[in-house]
Amino acid sequence: MEVKKSSATTLLLAILVLATITLTLNFQNGKTEKIVIFHAGSLSVPIAEVSREFKKIRGIEIQAETSGSVEVIRKVTDLGKKADIIAVADYSLCEKMLMPEYAEVCVLFAMNEIVLAYSKKSKYREKINDSNWFDVLQKRDVKFGFSDPNADPCGYRTLFTLKLADNYYGKRIFEDLIEANSNIKSNKTLIIVPERIQTNEKIVLRPKEVDLTALLEIGALDYIFTYKSVARQHGLEFVELPAEINLGSYEKLEYYDQLSVSIRNQSIGVGPIVYGVTVLKDSANKKVAFEFLNFMLSENGREIFERNYQKTISPPKFLGSVPEELRGVLS
Repeated sequence: MEVKKSSATTLLLAILVLATITLTLNFQNGKTEKIVIFHAGSLSVPIAEVSREFKKIRGIEIQAETSGSVEVIRKVTDLGKKADIIAVADYSLCEKMLMPEYAEVCVLFAMNEIVLAYSKKSKYREKINDSNWFDVLQKRDVKFGFSDPNADPCGYRTLFTLKLADNYYGKRIFEDLIEANSNIKSNKTLIIVPERIQTNEKIVLRPKEVDLTALLEIGALDYIFTYKSVARQHGLEFVELPAEINLGSYEKLEYYDQLSVSIRNQSIGVGPIVYGVTVLKDSANKKVAFEFLNFMLSENGREIFERNYQKTISPPKFLGSVPEELRGVLS
């Protein structure tokens, strides 16, 4: 009996060791059964749907993690975290922070615009429109919010929108709304964002724009600057801002291109809101990551984005050489 028990134990141990070795080799060979995506919060809804559809086709687990786009990239560059795909709300961040050390190419695949969203609990909601929204925000009993400019493009884009509004409406909107209520400053063309932003009770900041939605819905905030896609996904009402200040139009590029923002000693210029995505050079499962990206950029993937109110760029544009794995999306 002892001999049989010992043999069974030895066999079980051998099986466990073999399984461990097999799993380790598969991981080292990029055969893990999942891909990891770090992405901007405003992409949460469409990427979740794309992931579900891709899993039906390929049977691969997708682990998605959201942050503000600047933090998305810093997870890789500063914290050394591993991912297969990075998708951000500002393609220029890929160019400035990832290429060429961490990525060889950036795919420009979607657009958006800034809106001022509100809920049924917002003060003066029945009076606000695209010609008086800045007056409403200045009222003493009104609170508004936007995402942290140090962490999220929607935050520094909100600052761009407010500064562009100065010229468009001929009023000192940035000074009255931002400089009067925070330590963020500007001159004629440069917005200076301190590393530690301080605000009074009128302005609420959160790490990413989607974090503000719940506060708006419960009435803790009256208005938030966010992306149009996010507002529509959550059924929010919103003021649609003029094309000259909402950062949603290529035709207004020359109008936008008068400003820049300084964030952590890095200068970021203003332009239309264009999203970027890339497969990282050290992806543990690069083949499947490119398969996912091909699906996301395909007609089926674009339909998912459009259904979730995210305007797509078709065919997508590329920064860097087009990888062989993605040449099919250009046709």
